[in-house]
Amino acid sequence: MGLTTEPTSRETRRPLNRWPFSFAASRLNPWRGLSGLPREVWLLFATNLINRAGMMVLPFLVLYCTRELGFTPGQAGIALALYGASAIVAGPISGRLSDRIGALPIMRASLLLSGTVLLLFPLARSRLAVYGMTMLWAACAELFRPASLAAITHVVAPDERRSAHALNRLAINLGMSIGPALGGFLATVSFRAMFVVDSATTILAGLVLSATSWRATRGSDDETEAAYHRGEAKSLLHDRRLMVFLTASILCGIVFYQHESALPIYLVQFLNQSPAFYGTLFTINTLLIVALEVPLNRATAHWPNTWPLFIGCMLFAIGFGALALVSSATGVLVTVVIWTFGEMMLFPAMAAHLGDIAPENKRGAYMGAYSMSLAVALTIGPWLGTQLLAALGPTGVWAVMFGLGALAAALMVYGGSHRPQPRVAVAAGS
Repeated sequence: MGLTTEPTSRETRRPLNRWPFSFAASRLNPWRGLSGLPREVWLLFATNLINRAGMMVLPFLVLYCTRELGFTPGQAGIALALYGASAIVAGPISGRLSDRIGALPIMRASLLLSGTVLLLFPLARSRLAVYGMTMLWAACAELFRPASLAAITHVVAPDERRSAHALNRLAINLGMSIGPALGGFLATVSFRAMFVVDSATTILAGLVLSATSWRATRGSDDETEAAYHRGEAKSLLHDRRLMVFLTASILCGIVFYQHESALPIYLVQFLNQSPAFYGTLFTINTLLIVALEVPLNRATAHWPNTWPLFIGCMLFAIGFGALALVSSATGVLVTVVIWTFGEMMLFPAMAAHLGDIAPENKRGAYMGAYSMSLAVALTIGPWLGTQLLAALGPTGVWAVMFGLGALAAALMVYGGSHRPQPRVAVAAGS
């Protein structure tokens, strides 16, 4: 699980005549192929692991606003939407600053500032104060991701970048298997304690980066190249397949982000489950991804991208839509497993599909558009889910999510690539 879940692609070559689900022992090892990476990459691994192991406020922000501050579900959803809107703005700023002054200062500042904001966050009690604090927190925290990706690019040789990104994503998933579960238990005791722990781990991650040496890097500050890419981006609107894909990406993203908005409210208020149970679902989701996403995508590497795009969206639709029919903890767990398999299939296929349809000189612009679509989904999805839950009740919101997921699946097929795919991009964790 992750609010800004963007798959990092890894290409693997595999014979097409091999049995599709033959999982060799070496393929089950998500660390395979990561040896020999520069120390800066491992330092970033440690930083992400520490930071994500303490990440708990964002997944529980809606519950904090509703249970601790007395917000309505709709008002709590607005807070999460403001986080997403701020993330849309922070991403391009981070990239530009990383090019100008380097990625390392941006990463350090992001962690130290966002940790400080988290420590002060509980002082905000009114709606306007909470909204303002949420936007400030997002502006600081979301500077980190683009800068970290730029840092990996600068210190790693081109033929090692996929492995470096895989290690980075593995750290995120391992950390996310701890943070939300711990946050669930802390939330049952004290929401303030949850903020303190999240703040402490974020600042600790920043201190790790601040106290260690880092190979000097410089970003590309070629204004001519920047102007070229800005001009190329204008032509993206004329690519029909890209526009269909981005529409489908927004729709399936809206469905996916219900796991951090409508789902926790539904579990606690309608099914009388504890916050700890909700946090445990994060752990199950993340452990499945760490263990199975890489071998699953290697086993289906010979499939055309359209297949996992369709199946992934439909598993999202079925997994979230089935919540309208279940009322037990076991039933909820089954639905989480269903859409987790959708997540594992969909995100790698989306990256591979973009690589297929993008002209070689526009791949960066296409990936940027894809990242923006997920940010838009993050902005709309939580607000829409909480509003639908308040207006239509559980059956209504999950029925709508099934419809959006199914529509996304149809659009993925309609706009899918029809060129043969001898290999597929595989995300090592999400």
